[in-house]
Amino acid sequence: MRDSSRGSRALKGTRERIVAVLRRKASTANEIAAQLGLTHNAVRSHLTVLQRDGVIRQASLQPSASRPAVVYELLPEAEAVFSHAYIPFVAQLVQVLQQRLAEGELDEVMRTVGRRLGAEWPRLRGPLGHRVKEASRLLEELGAVNEVETLDGGFVIRGHGCLLAEAIHGRPEVCRAMESLLAELLESSVRECCDRRARPRCCFAIAADGSTSGASAQQQREPGRS
Repeated sequence: MRDSSRGSRALKGTRERIVAVLRRKASTANEIAAQLGLTHNAVRSHLTVLQRDGVIRQASLQPSASRPAVVYELLPEAEAVFSHAYIPFVAQLVQVLQQRLAEGELDEVMRTVGRRLGAEWPRLRGPLGHRVKEASRLLEELGAVNEVETLDGGFVIRGHGCLLAEAIHGRPEVCRAMESLLAELLESSVRECCDRRARPRCCFAIAADGSTSGASAQQQREPGRS
């Protein structure tokens, strides 16, 4: 899917019912309409939105007496919208890795994960302030409500929660993945300053171009943060 957040927003009410049909079997608009008790035009309207948002696609044409009917199917990557297994799976995976890897190895693994994720996304261009705002927007699309603050000529992206809260459990290594992801996207020095207490909150300090962010990030930590 081009944007999973748009896809999830599309799956409401009638569209959610249409997707449920397509998860079981690729179908034409008429077949969907018959199953759900809707008009052909109503179904076509919803299919257009779902296709625009990257949830479904036209798979083939079905011969008919008049003209071929379009058969719609769910995009394979759209299945991620329906899965609730990712977070518990990742949480258990991190626990197992922590038990199996030597000290420091999990940290490097997570940094590598972040760098590889960042390498899959287009580079952010323009002045640092613009790049930080774009990075903030990307995090919002992933589900991370956040705001951008200025600090010592640099910036802080401060979250109002944590995307990976279930996997954190006080583990700074998980935060390193997001730190490396942002550093890759911004092409700038980034240091996590996350709150990993009972209700984790993301925090990433981005240094002004040509400087380091370590001191600024440390200043952002509150007592009790690890």
